[in-house]
Amino acid sequence: MSKLNLSTRFTLILSGVFLVGIAIGGTAYWRALQGRAQDEITTQGTLLIETMNAVRGYTSNNVRPLLADKIADSPQFISETVPAFSARSVFENFRGQLNFSTYLYKEAAINPTNPVDIADEFEADLLNQFYSDESSAEVSGYRDLNGENLFYIARPLKIGSESCLECHSTPENAPTSLIATYGDEGGFGWELNEVIAVQIIYVPAEEVFNSALQTFTLVMGIFLITFAIVILLINFLLRNYVIQPVNVLSGLANKISADENFSTELESTALHSITNRPDELGNLAQVFKKMAVDVYERTVKLKEQVKDLIIKIDQIRRQEQVSEITDTDFFNTLQQRAKEMRNKGKSDETK
Repeated sequence: MSKLNLSTRFTLILSGVFLVGIAIGGTAYWRALQGRAQDEITTQGTLLIETMNAVRGYTSNNVRPLLADKIADSPQFISETVPAFSARSVFENFRGQLNFSTYLYKEAAINPTNPVDIADEFEADLLNQFYSDESSAEVSGYRDLNGENLFYIARPLKIGSESCLECHSTPENAPTSLIATYGDEGGFGWELNEVIAVQIIYVPAEEVFNSALQTFTLVMGIFLITFAIVILLINFLLRNYVIQPVNVLSGLANKISADENFSTELESTALHSITNRPDELGNLAQVFKKMAVDVYERTVKLKEQVKDLIIKIDQIRRQEQVSEITDTDFFNTLQQRAKEMRNKGKSDETK
């Protein structure tokens, strides 16, 4: 990390922050979508099972009393007087007309009158749960059935009235038409307030959860695309408004430290555009340029002073070298001889 430049560091840090945020937000959003899907499925299942209970209640309270006299005399059992039959028939019409073929309704029993109501292994386990826990009023969850992931709501069905025992106490007390239609082996021996079946509704969950997954994927995709655009935009702005100006200032600083000629850089368009900025970096550039100008002027002045000093030093050195020669006895002797020779020449000219 220490060897990376500022842009790369900033990108990595920002990417890490965004990814952590997306992970946390995505997890919370996915859980919310799952909860919403669960609520939607539960609402559908509850609505359907309550509708079937309404059909059962109407059959028990209105249809059965109306046809009570015909049941005893009819050679064929009138199945429409049975609440379970009515509920199942209405639900089958619902499935066919609305194309909800994957929805299922069943009143599953271990000992049913109608063989179509026989409980499978899963439903028998639910029924045993209600046997062991009579206080339990509802159980819900998921199961795989015929390759489909289905949400179910299960409720216990009890014998709630004496009228139900007319058909389900013993074969001897049951209507002849019932025995003729369904036989005398199933649906007998029931007692009042006994759990005899499990009322269960199956609602397809795969479609709802797939819809939630599609929504999640779409939203996360938008977030990721937005994140990528933000990263690119921030990198562009960072390079143009921070890194490039800093590189200009650092290049000028390097020339100052290397004692190179930086007068051209002081008048450059790049530095001028930075110093004209009204932000903090512009203020920094103004201070830095003023410092660089001062350094340049002092450097020029110092170089001139050094040049003058060198000239003076050279003059002093030459004077010292001359003094070293003229102050010797040999030079004095030569100088005395030269003087004598000049005097002698003058005297000869006079003669």
